[in-house]
Amino acid sequence: MRSRAKAVTCTAHGNTATATAHCDDLAKALEAFRDHGALIERWGTELARRLGAGARLLVAGNGGSAAQAQHLTAELVGRYRDDRPPFSAVALHADTSSTTAIANDYGVQEVFARQTAAHGRPGDVLLLLSTSGASANLLAAADRAHRLGMTVWALTGRAPNPLHLGADDALCVDAPLGATVQELHLVAVHMLCEAFDQAVERGEADHGTADTGADDRADADTGDGAGGEGERPAEGERRGEGERVVDGRRGQDGRPGADGGRGADGRPGVDGRRSAGGATGADHRSGVDGRPGADGKPGVVGRLVGRARTVGRATPGTPAAPRKGHT
Repeated sequence: MRSRAKAVTCTAHGNTATATAHCDDLAKALEAFRDHGALIERWGTELARRLGAGARLLVAGNGGSAAQAQHLTAELVGRYRDDRPPFSAVALHADTSSTTAIANDYGVQEVFARQTAAHGRPGDVLLLLSTSGASANLLAAADRAHRLGMTVWALTGRAPNPLHLGADDALCVDAPLGATVQELHLVAVHMLCEAFDQAVERGEADHGTADTGADDRADADTGDGAGGEGERPAEGERRGEGERVVDGRRGQDGRPGADGGRGADGRPGVDGRRSAGGATGADHRSGVDGRPGADGKPGVVGRLVGRARTVGRATPGTPAAPRKGHT
């Protein structure tokens, strides 16, 4: 009886040692993590300036990192500690209908990239969280954001990693376990919120003078800004008030495409390019917002609802391939 009790006690001590080892790993990583304080402070100040100037924050992650990303947007749209105005922050994975539809129709690697193309504008910030720094759907989103003129920040595990190398700025947690990396990502989220709120209190968010990729914010002093089909102004040329210029190219409603090109209504296509007919879309012919393109062909919504499939046609008139609908 006594030997059995001793065995149970030894087992309990073993479990305790395992649990405290986790704490030891976290404490060790936290010491090195302190060195990132200046970076997080800079991010918080810059984010306050940009969001105060009308930009928005897009955030994404997978699994536990998705939870951390949504935690951050909740703090910014709601509040962190004290009451303050709400700011625009969107967790891309939180729209389950969009993410599942995109995954079904375009593949999992496009779930964040396509939403980035839909919601992102030059000067917005895309913050991506990944313990490995190697998630294909986050790397695709980073690439799409750069093509849109957005700034990409990353919270990752140990460097180097693909996401760290592909971001404009990155905070890389030096820890061997994904669990420890995620725990310190939460610390980073709270520190970022603290720095953001302090910047708001200092009035940083009230100035509206942040560099949001500023080529596109120039006020026009010439012309009415309405060009003919296919017209592209020279690089750096100013246009009508409210229109955006990205490397000299603009959309009719001021929204640039991913490469600066424009669609018939000024909205970017999936890759931001424009067809000869002036419409935008996944095959450069149809609108991405469900509106018919200038050549009368259906947009994305029309393709999903109807039986016609325009994606992947090499030339007009090519027979449509069979396509599986939403499940």
